[in-house]
Amino acid sequence: MRRAIEVERHAILAIHVALALLCLGGIARADDANDWLEIETKYIFGFTTGSGIGIEGEREFTVDSIGRFGKRDGHYTATETKYEYEFTPSQFVQIEFGALGSTHNIGGVTDLDNRNAASFAGGFAEFRYLALERTSDNPLSVTLAFEPNVRLIDETSGEHVHNYEFETTVNADLELLRNRLYAGFDLLYEPEVTWTAAGDTVREATLGGSAALSFRIVPNVLVGGEVWYLRHYDSPTLSAFTGDAVMLGPTLYVQFTPKMFMVAAWNSQVWGREAGNSLALNLSEFQRHRARLKFAWEF
Repeated sequence: MRRAIEVERHAILAIHVALALLCLGGIARADDANDWLEIETKYIFGFTTGSGIGIEGEREFTVDSIGRFGKRDGHYTATETKYEYEFTPSQFVQIEFGALGSTHNIGGVTDLDNRNAASFAGGFAEFRYLALERTSDNPLSVTLAFEPNVRLIDETSGEHVHNYEFETTVNADLELLRNRLYAGFDLLYEPEVTWTAAGDTVREATLGGSAALSFRIVPNVLVGGEVWYLRHYDSPTLSAFTGDAVMLGPTLYVQFTPKMFMVAAWNSQVWGREAGNSLALNLSEFQRHRARLKFAWEF
């Protein structure tokens, strides 16, 4: 009963956020859209990534931290931070690369060793291609992204491993009101293989999708909400389903200066299931909550 009430509370909150955005959208129609400059949509949706790839010749340095909190028992906190350099060599291509750092504070969690550590975790690169560009006649924009990762520290347990991940995403966004209201959509396929310190080989994959809304309340601030549906498999071929989850939460984007901005987001798991387990939520493959805080400087 308590779990049902909690899910209902999250659902009501999501409905209120959606209604508020629609009401604000109605007010925005009275404004002159030409008073609002265009904005890059890549980071305005929280964990959902928009299609924007920046201006040709633009460069950017980013510190992007994602925290994961809560398991079935004990206490669990894990973070992964990307120290990222990004540049846009052409109007259709964007390239990123950088290092990964991680922290783990784990105690009393079933199947996980107690741990309190901070480590260099590996490196990554990302390649983005603008497949469909937004124009005055077409409000939809679509980007294809490929992100290989090499990890020396397991994201969940904090153990020393050799992990290779190849995240593939389709990032799309739709301009609902010119320069004011945006909808974002992601499709995700993330296969990975891990060699553990004990000599085991683990192959798995995550499949998912998201939908988000982001509304520009003033020229340099956007607020919104997003929902994610994620599925986990013990096989890159998606032949061994182990569980799924729904994550829901608010998003915030703040442009401090023309060359500096911040992204903040919070997602909570409002529904989930583990294969062969009748307990509420999926806290084996996923976490109870996750948060994102990102700062970027363009130059």
